[in-house]
Amino acid sequence: MELDFERCYRAVDSRDQRFDGCFYTAVRTTGIYCRPSCPAVTPKRENVSFYASAAAAQRGGYRACRRCRPDAAPGSPEWDSRADTVGRAMRLIGDGIVDREGVPGLAGRLGYTERHLNRMLTAELGAGPLALARAQRAQTARILVETTDLGLAEIAFAAGFGSVRQFNDTMLEVYAQAPSQLRERRPAERGEAGVVNLRLAYRSPLHSGALLSFFAARTLPGVDEVDGQTYRRGLNLPHGGAEVALRPGDRWVHATLRLEDVRDLAPAVARCRRLFDLDADPVAVDAMLGADPGLREVVAAEPGVRVPRAVDGFEMAVRAVVGQQVSVAGARTTLGRILRAAAASSGEPTPIPQTDPASGRLAGHPVADLPDDAFGRPATGHDTTRVQVAADGSASGRLAGFPAAHTVADLPDDAFGMPAARRDTIRALARVVADGKLDLDPGADRAETTARLTDLPGIGPWTAGYIAMRAIGDPDVFLATDLAARRGATALGLPDTARSLTEHAERWRPWRSYALIRLWRAA
Repeated sequence: MELDFERCYRAVDSRDQRFDGCFYTAVRTTGIYCRPSCPAVTPKRENVSFYASAAAAQRGGYRACRRCRPDAAPGSPEWDSRADTVGRAMRLIGDGIVDREGVPGLAGRLGYTERHLNRMLTAELGAGPLALARAQRAQTARILVETTDLGLAEIAFAAGFGSVRQFNDTMLEVYAQAPSQLRERRPAERGEAGVVNLRLAYRSPLHSGALLSFFAARTLPGVDEVDGQTYRRGLNLPHGGAEVALRPGDRWVHATLRLEDVRDLAPAVARCRRLFDLDADPVAVDAMLGADPGLREVVAAEPGVRVPRAVDGFEMAVRAVVGQQVSVAGARTTLGRILRAAAASSGEPTPIPQTDPASGRLAGHPVADLPDDAFGRPATGHDTTRVQVAADGSASGRLAGFPAAHTVADLPDDAFGMPAARRDTIRALARVVADGKLDLDPGADRAETTARLTDLPGIGPWTAGYIAMRAIGDPDVFLATDLAARRGATALGLPDTARSLTEHAERWRPWRSYALIRLWRAA
């Protein structure tokens, strides 16, 4: 990947945070590499080299700067948005595929030989898949060393290293410190056992209110919830379940992870970043959309609106199918019925609380019947407290991930509470996902996945597009037939027929998904 030296150097000289994660600055006289916004004195031109990835800088013999932590920079927006093989590979590596399946597994998912894949990644990023995965392991290990009480040997294997010696050698090479020295520098208070606290960096601005309000309108009891400025949800990860709490702050989203297995730290972080669309470049998106007179005022009033994405592609697909031609509230009621049936079929000791369709409150427990003023909290807090009350009377607040595809496929007819045709669509969707015939992960081929979705009975262009936008992360989806989008267009003085709006939206490429979110907000 060619990097323009003058453009990169100007970004470093101005400490421009927008370029963090887009490239890395290596200084020959110090032997370290930094993110562009590092507060250190700007190095001389003759001493600087630029790399497209942290792994490439490490291969060049440089160690990570202890001041700016370049390994923890936001991910590159290029790899986040690109639909080609390299972009897909980077998303899969971030999700830990190389650690779990090796390079052969990564190559097999992408449909290339290991040798050809290595050539493509090295040409673009200056490092192959093993080096990229190694850089991620080092960052995961550093987080565990500094934020947990796990033994160093446990951390080595949890981070994906093959041996303690490999772990020690890598940490010395990347950070110029042994793991034991890194542990000495950690804060005195580390929180409760089994919990990892970290900060997820993003490029400003971030309109957190838009994200939280979107998720709050669609929360499912036992799966996710919004309480004030914090979003909590359960996760299904490769080695077990987890629960995450995300609280947006200035420059970082504060994340608290409760993992059943610490080997899942890297994929948990990747999915949280994806959920909040933290690797986007909001300045570039807003500049494009703000050039349209119809969107100029809303972009200026609400900079940094992101696309709310997903941690589970199958969950998002089921939500999309259930949401066809029904209100958001109606979809929540139907999904709650599916969740309860799935919990009962799996033998869960504490079933997901039953909600009253009319009020949305929990039934069968005194807390559900308390008046709003008994809580002393905002309205979202009322609902959160009610959701947290388990059916046995406890208030555990335990959240779990969405049921697996094979579980949903085997549910009885009365678990769905919807027309037979739509029920059959969900079953067909669940079966192809369970059989591995349909990939809904962020590393999936977008065009191929959309085509396979529309081949399923009951899934049309709107549903396939919605899934592509939120599950696979396609930044350029536009649903011109969507009623809310057309209402938003009317409110903003834009063309509001499906045909005219489609034509107008061509000027918003390649960020039409972001334009769609703004139309929904305007509606």
